[in-house]
Amino acid sequence: MPMRRHLLKAALVLPLLPAACASAPEPPPLRPLVEGYRHLTPLRLNVLDIEIASPLPGAVQVTEPAPMRPDVELRRMAEHRLVPIGTEGRARFVIANARFVRQRLAGGGMFSGEPGERLTVELAVRVEILAGPDAARVAFVEAQAQRSQTVADGATPATRLRAAEDVVRQAMEAMNVEFEFQMRRTLRAWLAEGLTPNAPAPVPIEREELSGGAPAGTPFTGGAGT
Repeated sequence: MPMRRHLLKAALVLPLLPAACASAPEPPPLRPLVEGYRHLTPLRLNVLDIEIASPLPGAVQVTEPAPMRPDVELRRMAEHRLVPIGTEGRARFVIANARFVRQRLAGGGMFSGEPGERLTVELAVRVEILAGPDAARVAFVEAQAQRSQTVADGATPATRLRAAEDVVRQAMEAMNVEFEFQMRRTLRAWLAEGLTPNAPAPVPIEREELSGGAPAGTPFTGGAGT
């Protein structure tokens, strides 16, 4: 009789465990989302037009569910922040990497629910300045950003979606900072700070006298950030 009473208690307690897990409070909502990136400082380029090209082959890798796609956010960043104000030439914005990956983690117990996972976002973009009758590339800059976040065992679907959205937000915040820094550092000759719209394009550097370095006549081809 004591053993039967013990088994009966166990049968009554076990069904309550999943219910207790299911009643865990949902995480608080994310801070209000700014619609795009127009609130950030615009980057006014001394070119006539800005082309937002298709991503490089294989650049976009997204593991669903992804409430915020990194490729969509990178394109929106370019549309909102790059402003043409010149009379000639073209700038081309290219997505080189827009990766959002979910990696399942080992572990988890009998009542832990879904296993944990690591969320990783990798971003890389390039801006090229094209000038002359052949639209040759005369300068370029690159910017990269990466963020990751771990979701614990047993997290609810709502928690997982929130974490996925948050890690993309964090990566985009880092990308906007790095993007502006690299643009100002490497393409400063093409940034029209304080100029009025339709300003003339900068004169290309045909010859540069160097002391103790490369011989005179070395063409200036721009450069890339890290």
